[in-house]
Amino acid sequence: MTDQELLEQMQAKLQRFEDEHSVRACMNRYMYLCDNLDAGFDLDPLMDLFTEDAVWQGKGKRYGATFGAHEGAEKIRAMFAKYTKPPAHFETNVHFLTSELIDVSGDQAQGSWALLQTSTFSDGRSQLSSARLTVEFRREGNAWKMSHFQTESLFNRPVKTPWDQPADLPVPE
Repeated sequence: MTDQELLEQMQAKLQRFEDEHSVRACMNRYMYLCDNLDAGFDLDPLMDLFTEDAVWQGKGKRYGATFGAHEGAEKIRAMFAKYTKPPAHFETNVHFLTSELIDVSGDQAQGSWALLQTSTFSDGRSQLSSARLTVEFRREGNAWKMSHFQTESLFNRPVKTPWDQPADLPVPE
């Protein structure tokens, strides 16, 4: 292998790592913003993560029926706008991602994650949910954006008490 070939190979690997990092950062930003959906929430930063022709889709028996599919940025915005009307839908909402797999091919990428979501709703009910996320990304300029977001329920269960309790944390004396 020539020095030039080695350099090109290393540059390609570095680009792949940078692309994977950018895809991961897009997904992390999405989850952070979803954790903070609240009455009056500015949807622009969230919508900046989607392509104009994006699809946001609930899959499977439960999430297909609950969320449906929303095609195009305006329909996705309208779906999220429901979560920004008073009163707030969530009191507490935290998404945890694991089992990540990201595959980049040129200006396209696909990622999959297992998601765990802990929610307490404004009416006091709490829930533990898990889903499989499959997300397609497309590079637009220097940014990676979601072009097809799919979520499929793995399980959902009510929790009897709110996730966040006001009691002091126990610490050793």
